[in-house]
Amino acid sequence: MRLHSKISTAVVCFGLASVGFAQNAPAAQTGDTTAASATTPPPGPMPLPTPAITGPLSNLPPAMFDAGPFGKIAVNGILSGYGYTQSNTVPGDSDHEATVSNGMAIIQKADGWFQFYLQAGAYTMPSLATPFLPADKTMTNFYGPIPVGFVKLQAGKNTSFLIGSLPTLIGAEYTFTFENMNVERGLLWNQENAVTKGIQINQTMGKFTASASWNDGFYSNRYSWMSGSLAYTNGPHALSFVAGGNFGQTKFQTLATPVQNNGSIYNAIYTFTKGPWIIQPYYQYTDVPTNNSIGIAKGAHTNGGAILASHAFKKGFSLAGRWEYIAQSGKLGDNTVNLMFGPGSHATSYTLTPTFQYGGFFARGDLSVAHAIDQTPGLVFGSNGTNNTQFRAVAEVGFIFGNNIEKKP
Repeated sequence: MRLHSKISTAVVCFGLASVGFAQNAPAAQTGDTTAASATTPPPGPMPLPTPAITGPLSNLPPAMFDAGPFGKIAVNGILSGYGYTQSNTVPGDSDHEATVSNGMAIIQKADGWFQFYLQAGAYTMPSLATPFLPADKTMTNFYGPIPVGFVKLQAGKNTSFLIGSLPTLIGAEYTFTFENMNVERGLLWNQENAVTKGIQINQTMGKFTASASWNDGFYSNRYSWMSGSLAYTNGPHALSFVAGGNFGQTKFQTLATPVQNNGSIYNAIYTFTKGPWIIQPYYQYTDVPTNNSIGIAKGAHTNGGAILASHAFKKGFSLAGRWEYIAQSGKLGDNTVNLMFGPGSHATSYTLTPTFQYGGFFARGDLSVAHAIDQTPGLVFGSNGTNNTQFRAVAEVGFIFGNNIEKKP
């Protein structure tokens, strides 16, 4: 879903599965990242909870503007660029490139019964095992210049409704680079949806938070998906169960709407957050059933797991890492639909990300390796699609904008 039209079929199928726009909250999976600001903003200049940022990067307090009848409007922004070099490129890709990774303004009203959120501008969605796609082509082929925009109705202290282009509830990683521990998303994210157009209800019940959504799945404009999450939080511990699936069927496919739009997906996510540590293991299962009427002669499923971790050091330095394993059902050479590197294929990945942030300035880099096992020849890396390993080195530098002037008591 985040690929060139020129790349090989195998990588297309794998990357197209990967819209993982996970702006869902990995610690609580509420899908309502503005819940903490329900009706009254906290005293003093503090970062708002939306857009959600896992860490190690941190947002700045927003600049506040008086918008008359709309009340106080909060504004943040981000400008960043990234470049990479890699081994075993596929046809149509390059062994080194650079582009804008984020050039967005974030405008929101985060108090009162009527609220809204707009995230507009340029972006990329880099992920492992998928070719480079610059910002202009990402915007054209995915979610346009306003990838996220919704109205929020705060119906009560613990109840809210969201309507519009929403962050998915699925997965443990967010979509945009600045929101995550690593610059690039991972292999499990490559099976997830991202932005969903629809309506969502959120309800908080003590330590539990539940969300349910009727939406268009993988940005299909066909409103036949249902997804939901249930999260329990107790001190530094959070446990989430997330599920989503299509109750209909469609042949419609684009970069943003792959064959996975006709399937279902399930997550179990645990998050530990205490002091300088964030540790997050999670499990994922996906299923795309047989459906001859839309060209799926034999369905397939994936099983995968990942461990993400980040440790903050002094003076703005931190180090994050990610390990993943994912496997697809089927056998080499059979007629199973391809979701990764061919039927019966497996894959692992390792990523290490050192980060430095000072105020709004940040600099960080990924060192990663993606490795395929039992792959179908021609459907992996390199000019002939026969190399089973790809190394990448990525650097990202940017600024997060807001209001970092503390109010005096």
